[in-house]
Amino acid sequence: MKGRPLNISTILTVTLLAAGLWVVTAAAGLLVGSTDLGGADLLWRWMGGELSAIEEAILYRARLPRVIFAGLVGASLAVGGAVFQAVLRNPLADPYILGISGGAALGGTLVLVLGSVTVGAVVMGTPVGAFFGALAALSVIFGVERWAPPGRASTYVLLLTGVIVNAFAASLIMFLQSVVTARKAQEILFYLMGALSVEGTPGPITIAVAAVTFLSVLIIYRFAPELNVLSLGDDDAAYLGVDVDRVRRITVVVASFAVAIAVAFSGIIGFVGLIVPHAVRLIVGPDHRLLLPACIFGGAAFLTFADMLARGGFAILGTTLPVGVLTSLIGAPLFLYFLWRSLKGTGGWQ
Repeated sequence: MKGRPLNISTILTVTLLAAGLWVVTAAAGLLVGSTDLGGADLLWRWMGGELSAIEEAILYRARLPRVIFAGLVGASLAVGGAVFQAVLRNPLADPYILGISGGAALGGTLVLVLGSVTVGAVVMGTPVGAFFGALAALSVIFGVERWAPPGRASTYVLLLTGVIVNAFAASLIMFLQSVVTARKAQEILFYLMGALSVEGTPGPITIAVAAVTFLSVLIIYRFAPELNVLSLGDDDAAYLGVDVDRVRRITVVVASFAVAIAVAFSGIIGFVGLIVPHAVRLIVGPDHRLLLPACIFGGAAFLTFADMLARGGFAILGTTLPVGVLTSLIGAPLFLYFLWRSLKGTGGWQ
């Protein structure tokens, strides 16, 4: 798509192609699982209405929620990564690496341990705790970013800050695990591994999460032109008429909210916000009017495929791998590669 004039037709083409990729991976995700039920036989029997009650339960109550949530979580994490990379002007920015996912996980874990709190008609549940945990981590990151030295050194100061935030959140989570019952500790551990264990999630909750995700990415896309200008630097963006503080505040808070909702229901799934924006940027370029919609469906497709591989690829061992483990196995070497490129100064990120 590089080199072509950007118009509505180009944006729609990129969006539809990315959406088509997610539809294909979502369909494949419904046909693959840890049981023998799957493949073309499942498709033909479903079309013929020949599925048993147990098979329908596996398809609609186990696989379908996982596919939907994998798409929603993947979209949130990918868009969050693209926003943080633009706002911080940092090619290595990612909700997981910067400690935002860790802060959200700590907030969600606190609610799991202490229980939900009702304030009036509002239930302060795991998503709310994850959101405030993500905002706490962000406040630390932006506080450090304000005092970090300019230039390349600021990149590594922020990365070190993310390491510290993650380590602090992990230590508190380990403390909480040590003081609760064994059953509760196992529940927390399974949640933190990024297992996407959303089977049997009620329909209204799924609809609510989808609505929040859609609204979040819609608000962020409204600021796509401003994010393009922010990549030039705060001074240049302000000179061109962009309210830098307002754009940064709104996009970061909305992206953090989307990430917090994702973490609340999926646990920590790392590196999606790093891998997908970089891969999409290589294909469609740095313009956020193309990058953001491609990241939405590209992130959904990537995590759906990774979850399908985690569920079906290890069936021979009689187990399923948490998808967060798989994305970390893929993302950690890629992160080292991107860091090496940044150190060598041979690869720009736009």
